[in-house]
Amino acid sequence: MVLDMARSVWNYRGFVIGSVKREFQTRYRNSLLGAAWTVLNPLSMIIVYTVIFSQVMQARLPGVEHGLAYGIYLCAGILTWGVFAEVIGRSQSVFLEHANLIKKLSFPRICLPLIVVLNAGVNFAIIFGLFLGFLLVTRNFPGLVLLGLLPVLLIQLAFSVGLGIILGVLNVFFRDVGQLTGIVLQFWFWFTPIVYPASILPEAVRPVIEANPMTALMAAYQDILVYGHWPDWQSLWPLALTSLVLCVLALRLFRKRSGEMVDEL
Repeated sequence: MVLDMARSVWNYRGFVIGSVKREFQTRYRNSLLGAAWTVLNPLSMIIVYTVIFSQVMQARLPGVEHGLAYGIYLCAGILTWGVFAEVIGRSQSVFLEHANLIKKLSFPRICLPLIVVLNAGVNFAIIFGLFLGFLLVTRNFPGLVLLGLLPVLLIQLAFSVGLGIILGVLNVFFRDVGQLTGIVLQFWFWFTPIVYPASILPEAVRPVIEANPMTALMAAYQDILVYGHWPDWQSLWPLALTSLVLCVLALRLFRKRSGEMVDEL
């Protein structure tokens, strides 16, 4: 099943790459500054989080004396959460948004979630590249432990893609799924230690936060980017296995219902 899908996607790689390029170009087509906004938007966000919160508001991270620590902590969580939310949010509506394309053209439907992931990846690469540049300039670059980001990102992408495809298929048949997804993501964000460290929470609340699969993932990013430590790999195994199961379930559900989706659309 997986090999057949991979082969079909490879045969339509031109369609996938062309769609990613077209969406990137369309986003800034009628703006005066064009693609410069891809730099200006994330750069302004990084400045707000690091300079405003850390310097102007004097926000501090418990256990860390460095003045920019809290701003870096915010960026580590918010930037990586952003790509997760983008993949989930766009995947749950991707089949509905491309209903006309699905009805008129014959192509592997699995290309659509892949296009979503690649677009999110391009946006994230630009934003995160600027963030790493900021860390270099401010002498907060984590060093060799930055290599630990790769497996953590792969786990996050597997989790978000599996969950996103499942939601996308369900949303075709039950349109309430799309509305509910936005609400759940808002609550999910605040139940994840992104703008606050888990250590400041009351003991009664911590088990709920620790049960959140994104908690271990965010902690891994924060360990690398804020503290310069390798992440706790053992804490990531449950999420890695969950991601694998979600991807298998997503592909099986997609393959079983892809034919019916055309009629529903």
